[in-house]
Amino acid sequence: MTTFDAYERELWAGRAEAYERGFARLSGCTVERLLDAAGVRAGDRLLDVGTGPGPVSAAAVRRGAQVSAVDAEPEMAETAARNVPEAEVRVAVLPDLPYGDASFDAVVGNFVINHVGEPETALAELRRVLRTGGVLALTCWTMPGSGVLALVRDAMDEVGVPWPDDIPVGPFMEYGRPDAFGALVGGVFRDASVEELDWEFEFEPEDWWRTGALARVGSNGVVLARQDPATIARVKDAYDRILRPYAAGNGTVRVPAHALLARGVR
Repeated sequence: MTTFDAYERELWAGRAEAYERGFARLSGCTVERLLDAAGVRAGDRLLDVGTGPGPVSAAAVRRGAQVSAVDAEPEMAETAARNVPEAEVRVAVLPDLPYGDASFDAVVGNFVINHVGEPETALAELRRVLRTGGVLALTCWTMPGSGVLALVRDAMDEVGVPWPDDIPVGPFMEYGRPDAFGALVGGVFRDASVEELDWEFEFEPEDWWRTGALARVGSNGVVLARQDPATIARVKDAYDRILRPYAAGNGTVRVPAHALLARGVR
């Protein structure tokens, strides 16, 4: 069985462009809330972990922060460096960060902690690079996935597509609940708290199908890509049916999204 971390490296290899076109629009909805939770302001030394194409770093630069950013996927780091030239961007894989102790006033990660196999070890490393009194803020998806996050999975379940045995289950199937996420962060940081984030994400169904489901971004996309054309067509029909109640009347749909925002102090 492939380890979760090894699977994640394979899953995201070469997916920066596809992620930026599609799923990054959804994950980007929490950027300002994340930075607010960390109290990021002008002059702060900030580390953006799992920067992806750089939306958190870009927002922090606009606030006047001194931004460093890392991502495990080299293409993601290249994209972030191109999108946010003011940030210092490196390739690094948690739990190994190329920074000294107490290097930052704040550390943030937008939907990255759910992509590591040993979150406790990763949190300890994030604590190491924070100064005393510095703030950590992390988002993760509420689990089990629901709303927009579950669209493709629900459609595959309706069609009867089995979940492959070779795709490992990540730790955040357990930790993606308010109490469990809070306990996880609270085991490493003081004054830990968790806030539930709920919003409506508006998109065009055909565009989301192309840039999300068919783009092999995330495990649902990987499973869908393994199916034959007839099965994919049935999944698409189920996807369309699931979305009908969410029609916004202008060719788009508005579907609930659910995430968690954790905060802790070094």
